[in-house]
Amino acid sequence: MFPLVARGKAIAHWLAALALLLAIAAGCGSASSPEVGLGPDGTPDPVMVAGRSVYIDRCSSCHDGDGSGTGNGPRLNQGRLVEAYPDLADAAAVVADGKDRMPAFGGLLSAGEIDAVLRYINEVL
Repeated sequence: MFPLVARGKAIAHWLAALALLLAIAAGCGSASSPEVGLGPDGTPDPVMVAGRSVYIDRCSSCHDGDGSGTGNGPRLNQGRLVEAYPDLADAAAVVADGKDRMPAFGGLLSAGEIDAVLRYINEVL
């Protein structure tokens, strides 16, 4: 059994290590994804909100929260997606069927969700 002082030091070291791990984990997350702007009626477009949610859940881990790319996936922001796929039907096919290292999301996302996430990428990122 530890003496009381040694036990207190052990707990303090454990708590410090836990705090450090939490700080590192928070820093490792992707940059936050931009919010959807308000429309003329003062509310965000629900399709864009849905697209943002899909982006955060399915895309941000590889393409980063702001679409800048993390080394795992190519950059999507600043019009890069439209440059690569001027016809968004082609981009939708890549999301649905996958390409190279990108997995297929067609079995996980509806056509509406794919359209929403592409719209979010093009209009917000």
